[in-house]
Amino acid sequence: MSILTPAEARVDLDAVRHNVALLAARAPGAEFMAVVKADAYGHGLLPCARACLEAGATRLGTAYLREALALRAAGITAPVLAWIIPPGEPLEEAIRQGVELSAGSRELVDEIAAAARSAGSTVRLHLKIDTGMSRGGATLATWGGLVDRALAVQAEGLVEIVGVWSHFACADIPGHPSIDSQLAAFEHAIKHPGLSGAVRHIANSAATLTLPQAKYDMVRCGIAVYGLSPVPELGDFGLRPAMTLTARLALVKRVPAGSGVSYGHLYHTAGETSLGVVPLGYADGIMRSATNRVQVLAGGRRRTIAGRVCMDQFVLDLGDDLLTSGDEVVLFGPGDENEPTCQEWADSLGTITYEIVTGIGSRVPRVHLNQRPGNAQQGDRQ
Repeated sequence: MSILTPAEARVDLDAVRHNVALLAARAPGAEFMAVVKADAYGHGLLPCARACLEAGATRLGTAYLREALALRAAGITAPVLAWIIPPGEPLEEAIRQGVELSAGSRELVDEIAAAARSAGSTVRLHLKIDTGMSRGGATLATWGGLVDRALAVQAEGLVEIVGVWSHFACADIPGHPSIDSQLAAFEHAIKHPGLSGAVRHIANSAATLTLPQAKYDMVRCGIAVYGLSPVPELGDFGLRPAMTLTARLALVKRVPAGSGVSYGHLYHTAGETSLGVVPLGYADGIMRSATNRVQVLAGGRRRTIAGRVCMDQFVLDLGDDLLTSGDEVVLFGPGDENEPTCQEWADSLGTITYEIVTGIGSRVPRVHLNQRPGNAQQGDRQ
């Protein structure tokens, strides 16, 4: 860790590669899309995208066009699908860069077709059906009209329909009745005339690990790529968490018994003790609700955050242990050295691991370990 960096998120790219290989093995015969949206779930877009492709992923998925364009700008040529397209997005540039697009309405098909006409290129299009999540995609009532419109535009040479897809609402809740109903709706949708040959995909991380009947032609994995279980009550599935969040103690000092600690004095020292200041706070993604609740590892022992988490720092009660400024604190990691895991943090805070890792702010550099030759590029430390 640089002496100029008070904290960092270390990302083990070998763990990412391990997870991609493990997940792909759960869906034999299917293509594998690694979802790298939201800066690869907070792990660093470009290094993680490259590691996923090195491990056998055949496609990448992003939420927004700007994420897909960043991949292209970095020289990544693998197929990339972007699926959230609000009005005013740079469609022409995305089409010129060969980004695959998703449409769930006739209006968006027409907008994409117009951009393809202006760009002088055919766009590869995935049509999305809303099978029961009530979010993106065409409803069952409007699905036929969407497909017919897309087929008409395809006949003009402006689009090529290459995919049909949907998204589970409750794949992470084993046995939920919506799973079977969504699969039935998807089966109905993909039988529409004119869609033969399109890649069919509905399985996310949870479905890839628990619903073999949902693999179809491709699976799309996000959180599990980074080693975090999408169904934690069923275990870790052999996944390896990729991120370890660390910081250095900025200050250690002795205080008397009864000292109120941090804003609101929500913690008081039981006796004379040493307090350690950790230079991370809610501006960095350490939730304010972690106050007096979440544990970290410092000096070989787990310690609970003492008092209110501040914008830029929080405090630990170190007792009489001999720690000094500059000593490392591990907030969470894979758990190999008795440090808390991201799942433990999520459980303590009543949330999910997705929110923890994607919430780690931009002030915390991502340091990528186990990069292969050709993976490390300018901007990979971010």
